Amino acid sequence: MGAVTRTALPAPAFAPLDAAGPDAALPVWDLSDLYAGTDDPRLAADLDRAESEARAFETRLAGRLAGLAGDALAQAIAEYEAIWERLGRVTSYAGLVFSGDAQDPANGRFYQTMQERVTAISSHLIFFTLEINRLEDHALEAKLGASAALARWRPWLRDLRVFRPHQLSDEAEKLLHEKEVAGRSAWVRLFDETIANMKVQVAGEGLTVSAALNLLSDRDRGRRAAAAEGISAAFGERVRLFSLITNVLAKDKEIEDNWRHYPRPGSYRNRSNMVEDEVVDALVSAVTANYGRLSHRYYAMKAKWLGLPKLQHWDRNAPLPDEDDRKIPWPEAVERVLSSYAAFSPELAAIGRRFFDKPWIDAALRPGKASGAFAHPTVPSAHPYLLLNYHGKARDVMTLAHELGHGVHQVLAGAQGYLLSSTPLTLAETASVFGEMLTFRAVLDAETDPRRRRAMLAGKVEDMLNTVVRQIAFYRFETLLHDERRRGELSHERIGELWMQVQTESLGPAFEFSPDYAVYWAYIPHFVHSPFYVYAYAFGDCLVNALYGVYRDGGVKDFEGKYLAMLRAGGTKRHKELLAPFGLNAADPAFWTRGLDVIAGFIDELEAGDG
Repeated sequence: MGAVTRTALPAPAFAPLDAAGPDAALPVWDLSDLYAGTDDPRLAADLDRAESEARAFETRLAGRLAGLAGDALAQAIAEYEAIWERLGRVTSYAGLVFSGDAQDPANGRFYQTMQERVTAISSHLIFFTLEINRLEDHALEAKLGASAALARWRPWLRDLRVFRPHQLSDEAEKLLHEKEVAGRSAWVRLFDETIANMKVQVAGEGLTVSAALNLLSDRDRGRRAAAAEGISAAFGERVRLFSLITNVLAKDKEIEDNWRHYPRPGSYRNRSNMVEDEVVDALVSAVTANYGRLSHRYYAMKAKWLGLPKLQHWDRNAPLPDEDDRKIPWPEAVERVLSSYAAFSPELAAIGRRFFDKPWIDAALRPGKASGAFAHPTVPSAHPYLLLNYHGKARDVMTLAHELGHGVHQVLAGAQGYLLSSTPLTLAETASVFGEMLTFRAVLDAETDPRRRRAMLAGKVEDMLNTVVRQIAFYRFETLLHDERRRGELSHERIGELWMQVQTESLGPAFEFSPDYAVYWAYIPHFVHSPFYVYAYAFGDCLVNALYGVYRDGGVKDFEGKYLAMLRAGGTKRHKELLAPFGLNAADPAFWTRGLDVIAGFIDELEAGDG
């Protein structure tokens, strides 16, 4: 299929894979549940209505929140939520249109225009959270105690007040809010459009970044090497641009962090995730201390399996000799995932099936489409959408299981409403990684051939290393980069040195890194989109390893019910409350060791079979 148009997508729509994938047709999402097109009159009407409501809201309530009784404040929060849900529908639609085809200049203009309009409208709402945070604790508690309606909003108020010590004046907050579209957001858009328009030359063929990265797991080593050379060349040609984007965004973050008095670059993300700095430190320390028994040990075995004295960076995701490299048609992938979900929870599978029965997934391969995969919750009054780039590999099936887990989680949490449904990133990865584990275990348990079983187990170990070790290495890279940026701008050579340092530390002596790998930091979108996001993957993986262990042990009565209740809670509870029914506590250092022991156990099994 060619580029997605800027008007309504067909419903339902299917597009054939390119030559790299199986022969099954792949779904393309239909966004008309949000709006029929970029010129839909409902979109303009929603913006006009939101602006009118936001202005009236500000006029009526600005400067008066301290004097409101509990019930009146509860009603004001409900109005605030309704306005934001209307705005969230617009920004979700604009973002999905842009993700579907960032090469179309019209989509970029539409996305930017919607961001600017929503920013201008929401500037009339800034006063609300600022004034709530200026209420003294005893005054707010008095309102909460006197109003059952306000008590419903206690979790939102709790999380809002985490940022109270970091709040600026109303004028400064409004200025930062309005400048966002011409500042950070503009640099993010530049990054996205640059990636979307890039062509990577591999053996004389111009490929998208996504297609080229996919070749790094090709069975043919020469083809992997050619793809790696093409990726290095493409990003090397643009490395000054990516370095500029990185330096500007890091400096922008430093300025705001200093004004807000965050103790270190990652502190804002930790506050947003409702997790203490010390808990994240414990996770990072546990993973880095286990590099030797995890990644170093595994990749030494992989080098031997591949018959190589040293691995190159393009061998990291190479298929193993016994690995089944059959292209998996889309219908088979769907069946694998849904049957695995159903074996655990019929309710979970029934929610998941809705994504396939309805056009809520875009899995087709096409130029201009965002690389990678994501699940976008949009707004509770609509439904989530999933984006994937399905090449038909076993890892793509696991990606489908992962993103469907996000989608099901978002559906279940949506009943909490716009303000209370959003889950901190650390917990947002729970359902996705658990869905992966369910799918993997089902496929592994059904396999009887020892050689294929070993290959599957090794593939799972690699996925876990990519999720835990690699993401913590990414976090270490970000930490080093942001710390050093505070002393001045970094050259692209220096950024490359930091990248090579953390890669060498984390992957170990089995690798011989060629100099061209020094630019590979430039393609990681999380560094640009969500600084310090990446540790959430490791948090979620270790959490799920521990959680799945409890499930397999059968020691918790009604595990399924407790698990679904955890997903339905959305953002109403913190990690300590959510994990308590399972007898788990992320503040306990042994918790992380328990999660890492699962990976080490898989490697032990591979090592024993190798002997």
